[in-house]
Amino acid sequence: MSSEILPANAGAATVALSRGHRALILFALTVGGFAIGTSEFASMGLMPNLVRDLGVSEPQVGHLISAYALGVVVGAPLLALLAGGWPRKTLLLALMGFYALGNLASALGPDYHSLLVFRFIAGLPHGAFFGVSALTAAAISRPEERGKAVSLIMMGLTIAMLVGNPLATWLGQAISWRWAFASVSLLALTTVLLTAWFLPAGAVPAVKAGVRAELRAFNRLPVWQALLIGAIGFSGLFCVFSYLAPTLVYVTGVEESWIPFGLAAIGLGGVIGNITGGWLYDRYGFRGVALALTWAVVVLLLFPLAARSSWTVLPGAVAVGVMGAMAPVLQIRLMDVSGDAQTLAAASHHAAFNAANALGPWLGGLAIGAGLGWTSTGFVGAAMAALGLLVYAWAARVDAREDACAECA
Repeated sequence: MSSEILPANAGAATVALSRGHRALILFALTVGGFAIGTSEFASMGLMPNLVRDLGVSEPQVGHLISAYALGVVVGAPLLALLAGGWPRKTLLLALMGFYALGNLASALGPDYHSLLVFRFIAGLPHGAFFGVSALTAAAISRPEERGKAVSLIMMGLTIAMLVGNPLATWLGQAISWRWAFASVSLLALTTVLLTAWFLPAGAVPAVKAGVRAELRAFNRLPVWQALLIGAIGFSGLFCVFSYLAPTLVYVTGVEESWIPFGLAAIGLGGVIGNITGGWLYDRYGFRGVALALTWAVVVLLLFPLAARSSWTVLPGAVAVGVMGAMAPVLQIRLMDVSGDAQTLAAASHHAAFNAANALGPWLGGLAIGAGLGWTSTGFVGAAMAALGLLVYAWAARVDAREDACAECA
């Protein structure tokens, strides 16, 4: 379509890489995604522990989640602009080193207010790392495998939802929530070592566009539409996910020992969705977003019913996690429509999704605080997914109009 202005091989690797070497690079970057996903979602599974240890309420722990998400929203475009011209390898190493420090500070935070600050700081490099990782994965891959490569990078985040977050929750329940963040710091340092070892210097060139040129390329309607779809449409998942732990305890009526399994269920759905999302883009392109959002509306409307039984709550959580199919589709869409602003747009993708991570818990907290109950998060989330569908319809109409104009010319 006419809005896809980036050639498929743009930014291709400048060093010949074997299939095995490409796999090692993707593995290193996936470990980084696993570290980030474990840290991002740790507060959700550890909500009861944080409430007891810090002497705060569940909505206040939701603010910790939002503080991290806001760090991503601020840091993603800022760091992408300031360091977008750096060599990709140098930038990846610096971002993940910063991430290790932010999570170590979170582990050592003495009280609630300091933890708010440290969670914001830890979120700053999140979006830029994922954005640069996605660009690197696409650049070292064959054009017809870009969707698969980017979905592998995102797989680190979804595996964190499946394995990392439940393990962090178990570790926090068994010892202390501080050890969960300390473990993430060790994972981040492992990513630094693996990336330094496997990714050749200069393998993927940095885009040399200046700040003004990048901002000009970024300030295009298709870019903003894709970001808006992510920020609005994806907030439904975080609305349910953020309050899943108290929902399991107070609505489903199960013990806290069920919480890691509930988190793993959403993670399993995320893995399924991530694989599906890469396939959706390679097969349907941008239209894959509409399919993912339609699924989201349906499963979020059904979740309040599923949460009332221990037999249905885990399958319901899996279905909610499948919403993650949107992530790789929107990531590649942004890479395709952003021209010389690839680094900024790819990083801003994660800013948009973390705007959803801030918006979802906030809206869910408002509904719960208004006395609508823990399961009201499903209805709120479905409404946000429906709004995301409306934004998609607007974007698709703009694409169709541009295509028609191109044919007339």
